[in-house]
Amino acid sequence: MNDHRSDERSHEEPGGIVSNGLQARIRGLGHYQPANVVTNDDLIARGVDTTDEWIRSRVGIVERRYAEPDETVVDMAEHAASKALAAAGVAADDVDLVIVTTCTMPTPIPAAAPELASRLGIPAPGAYDLNTGCSGFVYALNTAAATVQIGQARNVLVVAAERFSGWLDFSDRSTCIILADGAGAAVVGASDEPAIGPIVWGSDGGQSRSVIIDEDTRFFAQEGQAVYRWATSRMPAVAIEACRRAEVDLADIAAFVPHQANLRMIDALAKKLGAPNAIVARDVQVSGNTSAATIPLALSKMVERGEIPSGAPVLLLGFGSGLAFASQVILAP
Repeated sequence: MNDHRSDERSHEEPGGIVSNGLQARIRGLGHYQPANVVTNDDLIARGVDTTDEWIRSRVGIVERRYAEPDETVVDMAEHAASKALAAAGVAADDVDLVIVTTCTMPTPIPAAAPELASRLGIPAPGAYDLNTGCSGFVYALNTAAATVQIGQARNVLVVAAERFSGWLDFSDRSTCIILADGAGAAVVGASDEPAIGPIVWGSDGGQSRSVIIDEDTRFFAQEGQAVYRWATSRMPAVAIEACRRAEVDLADIAAFVPHQANLRMIDALAKKLGAPNAIVARDVQVSGNTSAATIPLALSKMVERGEIPSGAPVLLLGFGSGLAFASQVILAP
């Protein structure tokens, strides 16, 4: 990795999670996965040159989900968003901004967010898409919190939805075994107490070609080992700094939800982080890598299963294409 500070900067908000004025919190979560379960054996039957043991030993994935041929990014986003709104008890009329974070829309325009808002019956909200790849949900969550804190929105709907099954080269076993489809969503609204901590974010654009959609083939490609080394060496310090900024001790973190890139990377990050009492999200085993959707998808499942108590501190860590990263502590809804 290039060590020049100009190539990788962390822009951190001053102070801790405690501050004066209007605050923001996640009021509800939701997730969605397509019905089409694709096992490792299914990939082998499709002609991928691999074995179940090879996949499990290298990335820890047992199965993943693929969208149906006519199932779109917006379709999946709608399912997850509807669940999040219901969980939050927020009506469509009370949403002022919709942010969709995705990197797998089939065309650059139109954006997903305005169509999603229309489908949900949200009347004329602010609506836009955000693309920082795998760190997108944390970026969007921070933007949503800031918008609520300055009084420009009562509630913000944040949705991460990805459909990677349409961008895969099934002759490349290093990538096609990992990626999948799904969506996760959060409703962010006002709070009497701080519940979304300061973000620690940054990027290393000098390595941006490490994760790409190839311009010629239109397939996903990455330098897996380079990304693994970058993430496992650089991201633990980013996560620890997010805890420090939020004034939350690592021992008090109830759950650690990193980007679900692969199981070996998750376990390496958790070991280096050293949060002794945190449940570690390992949803990648049954969901694969859904890029921006991995964090809200895993978090929503953990909350739904009752694994994280309401109000408990949760550490989020997104990283990947760009190479962009972001981390913050939130209180579980």
